[in-house]
Amino acid sequence: MRRTTTWTWLAGATLALASCGGKEAAEQPSATLPAGEALRLATSDIADMKAVGAEITTRDSAEALARIPGTLASLSVREGDMVQKGQRIGMVVDARLGYETSAYGAQVAAAQAEAARARGDLARIQDLYNNKVYAKARLDQAVATSRAADAQVAAARAQQGASASVAGQGAILAPASGRVLRADIPAGSVVAPGMSVATITAGPPLLRLELPESLAGQVHNGAQILVAQGDLPDGSRRGQVTQVYPAVTGGRVRVDATVPGLSTQLVGRRVGVSIEVGRRRALVVPRRFVSTRYGIDQVDVVTADRRVSAVPVQVAPTADPDRIEILSGVAAGDTLFLAGARK
Repeated sequence: MRRTTTWTWLAGATLALASCGGKEAAEQPSATLPAGEALRLATSDIADMKAVGAEITTRDSAEALARIPGTLASLSVREGDMVQKGQRIGMVVDARLGYETSAYGAQVAAAQAEAARARGDLARIQDLYNNKVYAKARLDQAVATSRAADAQVAAARAQQGASASVAGQGAILAPASGRVLRADIPAGSVVAPGMSVATITAGPPLLRLELPESLAGQVHNGAQILVAQGDLPDGSRRGQVTQVYPAVTGGRVRVDATVPGLSTQLVGRRVGVSIEVGRRRALVVPRRFVSTRYGIDQVDVVTADRRVSAVPVQVAPTADPDRIEILSGVAAGDTLFLAGARK
């Protein structure tokens, strides 16, 4: 009887404990989120960006050319120097022009002497004509001879001036204001007319892109471009297309784009850019919601029981440096959480 009472008491105690445990589990509240900012994901319309390469260049480049044949006596600029339009940067000398100028000078002196003799003859014949010694025909002949001699003087002086002007064309002038990109011909070299002595930038700096011809119909003036992170540390990363060239060369289309703060310090440098080729729907979130842990991009997602779980994601840059696109890992309708941020 005593043993039966003991078992009855133990069974009652067990049921009572079980009943208490079930009530506690049923009354356990769901988790409470810490202070922070929540963001419900939804797709939005963004620019479809295509990663391509670009080159820092200028709108045009000007060639400083030799205008006469001869020897390059001097070249006063080097690569990287800044020059102004019309500035003398070199000199070409042709010794033959000096001899020609001297010869033309002698011809001028001879023509002047002949003109002086003709004027003297005309004066004497005029006096004799006035005294009825010579006929009018003899006077007319003397006048014509004097005028021909004066014309010979003018022609000789013109030839001398032309020779001197050709020698003056030995000066090599900068065709535009800009930075010297190439000046690799040493002094003492023989040059020919039309030979390039220096290359100078002309026009504002810009980015020149070479795009596949399949994108020709998708790129237009005003399209956005985004320079890769770190490629232009001293300038802006955002710009826009200013010109799409109508010709296709080798299956490539040339496009010019401007970026604020672009410099001509390193003309020809290659940079990575992304260019807008259309519009599409995508998941875009503020960059602050994505963190990198152990080399993996992650976001904090609020689960159904209001707990925060870290989820790895794959991301891609957008035209807005402050926003980032999520390619995989979460979907529209999920809620992201940023701890410590103000709601």
